[in-house]
Amino acid sequence: MSGKKEHFRILLCGKKEMMADVRRLITPAEDVHLQFASSPSFLVGRALFHAPRLVLIDVTRDNQTLRSSLKEFCSEMPEVPIVALAHEPDHGFAVELVKMGVSAYFIFPDEHRKIREHVSLLYYDWQAKKQKERYVEIQQEVYDFRSIVGESPLLKIVVERAQRVIRNNTLTVLITGETGTGKELFARAIHYNSKNRNSPFVDIACTALPESLLEAELFGYERGAFTDAKERKVGLFELAGDGSIFLDEIGDISMSTQSKLLRVIEDRTLRRVGGIRNVPVRARIIAATSADLDAKMRAGEFRRDLYHRLKILPLELPSLADRMEDIPQLIDFFLKRFNQSYNKKIKGVTPQAMQLLLDHQWEGNVRELKHAIERAVLLEDGDWLSDEVFELDAKRARQAKKRPAPSVQETTNLKLNESIMLVVPFEHASANEVQHMLAHKVLAHVNNNKVRAARILKISRPRLDRILRGKNNS
Repeated sequence: MSGKKEHFRILLCGKKEMMADVRRLITPAEDVHLQFASSPSFLVGRALFHAPRLVLIDVTRDNQTLRSSLKEFCSEMPEVPIVALAHEPDHGFAVELVKMGVSAYFIFPDEHRKIREHVSLLYYDWQAKKQKERYVEIQQEVYDFRSIVGESPLLKIVVERAQRVIRNNTLTVLITGETGTGKELFARAIHYNSKNRNSPFVDIACTALPESLLEAELFGYERGAFTDAKERKVGLFELAGDGSIFLDEIGDISMSTQSKLLRVIEDRTLRRVGGIRNVPVRARIIAATSADLDAKMRAGEFRRDLYHRLKILPLELPSLADRMEDIPQLIDFFLKRFNQSYNKKIKGVTPQAMQLLLDHQWEGNVRELKHAIERAVLLEDGDWLSDEVFELDAKRARQAKKRPAPSVQETTNLKLNESIMLVVPFEHASANEVQHMLAHKVLAHVNNNKVRAARILKISRPRLDRILRGKNNS
């Protein structure tokens, strides 16, 4: 990001006397710079050198030099607005100037108030654009893929897949994972690292609204569509424009909304509630869920065609239990953040506290760990976070003490020195049942430690849970 301050540069072109009067109309500001060109013949040269954001030019003398200079300028810098200033109204000449590319035509000095307002409007538009660009730059820094904390193999695989997604601006994305694994973080990273980063990122929690209101929010409605529809409302898909719309917990939407969403994805169009006209949809759709869509689909609660339409390049985020080697790095990251937020200077965690954090099951995943560190930082008065300031679930802590959790090093290199014998009767020899029996056998050998069992079986923790429940996940 460049640290150089940008200015709103205005090029005044015309006689010195007239331009001196025009200058008085421009409200002085620290970031407004004025340049001058005494004749239209110098317009293009001065503009190429100074790169103005706005040109005010005297068009009183209607001659060939003025016309050729304006044509050349509009050809070289078509994005820069030109305001023409004349002493006498000439409708025909004004129309010709507009056709050349002039954006506004005023009589000077009679319309001095309109000139001032027009210049101020362009200046404030420029300021708003700069602020938006700065905001997008900050979001890019915050949600850069390199800022996603963790070095575990499972996390790296997901990051690599997410980086493939951004190559196509309209590719639909499905992000799955347990609550607290960072689905919104990945959604924003995809948006702010894509080419459409300057367009809006619109998010909605699908579980926060009832079905009727959710459809109105997503698709909008026409005036008179229902009793309270007194004006037309533009939906979130339209508001997203060329950007991204993030549908959080999509697994909980109704079958009716699923049907309409499927049409949006397939046809890239929508119809407002009560409308008769199709509206084009340009935004990327990013859906996320912590629900088991496979199970919902088998239960008839989620459309199979929508599921497969979403699952083009799915991103399955690992639980914290599947990436325990990332816990020390996450602790360090959150500790630095909360030290800064609460003006603390805590150096780290004690060995006892680190072991406690490694022992904990973290059913709330990274979000739970983040809140635990924040709470500990607020409670700790010393230089190091001790185990006493971590208010973790006592029951789970006692369970963890009965079977010590593997260290960070152990979680990356788990092996058994013994063989596993599995006797399978012919009547139970289906692949699903063998998979189910093997999972239970391995789990028993590692004292019911699901993290270790999943690593030995080379599957994710969520998939192990589904296998143990007897659900086919092949």
